[in-house]
Amino acid sequence: MNNSAQFPASPPQIIPLCFAGAAAAGLLGLAYANGSARLVLATFIGLFAGIALYHASFGFTSAWQRFASERRGAGLRAQILLILLTCAITFPLLAAGGIFGQPVHGSIAPFGIAAAFGAFLFGIGMHMGGSCASGTLFTMGGGNTRMLATLAGFVAGSLVATAHLAFWRSLPGFAPLSIVEKYGAVGSYALTALLLGSLFIYSRRREIRHHGELERDDRQFNLIRGPWPKLWGCYALVFVSIATLLVLSRPWGITSAFALWGAKLGRAAGLPIDGWQYWANRQAWLNQPVWMDSTSVMNFGIVVGALAAAALAGRFSPTFRLTSRELAIALIAGMLMGYGARLAYGCNIGAYLGGVISGSLHGWGWLLFGFLGLSVSASLASRLKVRLNRHAEPSES
Repeated sequence: MNNSAQFPASPPQIIPLCFAGAAAAGLLGLAYANGSARLVLATFIGLFAGIALYHASFGFTSAWQRFASERRGAGLRAQILLILLTCAITFPLLAAGGIFGQPVHGSIAPFGIAAAFGAFLFGIGMHMGGSCASGTLFTMGGGNTRMLATLAGFVAGSLVATAHLAFWRSLPGFAPLSIVEKYGAVGSYALTALLLGSLFIYSRRREIRHHGELERDDRQFNLIRGPWPKLWGCYALVFVSIATLLVLSRPWGITSAFALWGAKLGRAAGLPIDGWQYWANRQAWLNQPVWMDSTSVMNFGIVVGALAAAALAGRFSPTFRLTSRELAIALIAGMLMGYGARLAYGCNIGAYLGGVISGSLHGWGWLLFGFLGLSVSASLASRLKVRLNRHAEPSES
């Protein structure tokens, strides 16, 4: 079912829209008060990302689930196009080391047992919770109160993982590998395009073979009120990815902020956070206010931007009627994703998207094991006839 069918056209909602405007002004005010042009720009990027994610229903989880269970690949192909368009810009920038005196650095990380297991756990959590990291933020901002529990689990799982990372990092793995450094911008892009292009063609043929034709989206599109076609969402997130790299000198990430929030809460509760190895070299980051952390600021912007988009669409209608079972599933799903993200150097945005557009091996490993975790969870749920995510992120079709 498409998202517009679930939500009939309604006039914009003034009160939520005013609240979103006030929240956006507050975020921008804090960034400006700190004298940081980077944080101001990061706030704008986050706000735009929230609007784009909501209006385009650009959910990584829903796209993977539909490809795995329904053999529909429009969402997956949109992700592939997003990566290919972004790589066309990021690979030359990374090969050059920056532009106009502004340095840029890729997200390059090792990949081994810990990262594979973390991505696998994240994939299970994606299926259980019906969301990913970005999906949790934009659907929560859009009024899905179940995602509050998922976010709480995310934060808790991220914190617990930082206590165990010394063990996980000691397990065998491959050293960091950048194909941009190895093959240059042109060679690495050709290799990436070959791999993703093959997956793009396979998804089309698979969908046509099982359904007779490719799925069409016949909704009426509106730039301000939504919904947006997948192509608009794809272009918007290309902009978000490249703008983040230029403004913050590194790829877009989300879940490191969840670990920071968890650590601050844990320290306030009396946990010996400062003695954990993960935080030993991150004291400056831990001691600064969250509104001075660029990843946190972008995350807040995503939530507020999605709230504004939902209000413009007339769809902001939060409900707090959750069963204890739904609450437990949301918490567990969030904890799995939070724990897995720390092991795997990030989530679907930071590790998968950020890794692949950086030419890093770990991005491809994350894709493989993350999708495997989601597929295994979906298969088990289907066999056991278990319905997990009634309040999942919106379907992309």
